[in-house]
Amino acid sequence: MEKAIETSRPEAVFVLLLLQSIFWMVAGISALPFAIGGELHMIGLGLATLLVALLVCLVAIGVLWRRRWARRTALALEIVALAGSVLQLLLPIGANHAPVTLLTNVVVPAAVIWLLWGRMTRSVFS
Repeated sequence: MEKAIETSRPEAVFVLLLLQSIFWMVAGISALPFAIGGELHMIGLGLATLLVALLVCLVAIGVLWRRRWARRTALALEIVALAGSVLQLLLPIGANHAPVTLLTNVVVPAAVIWLLWGRMTRSVFS
């Protein structure tokens, strides 16, 4: 009989993904008042950000339930988010380089990738 692997990595990833979803939800909601001020394209950006927040929340639930599709989706989302953050930090576009920005845009996605990576973690997901 195969021994079941006990790990709390999916629970830790669930918490980090929920935090990330909340950050994106706040960003999406905070973009909507700009539409009232006349910048109508902010409605689309705000709604798109809210949809990404919903997707990340659903992926977090899938990771908690240890679904294989959720692990793959979370890894893909976090790799894209980390790559975008690194590009934003490297390009001279006036992006914020404060510690909170580095924590939310670089450390959280890197932690999720680290927690979901590897053969032992992969074997936990059905």
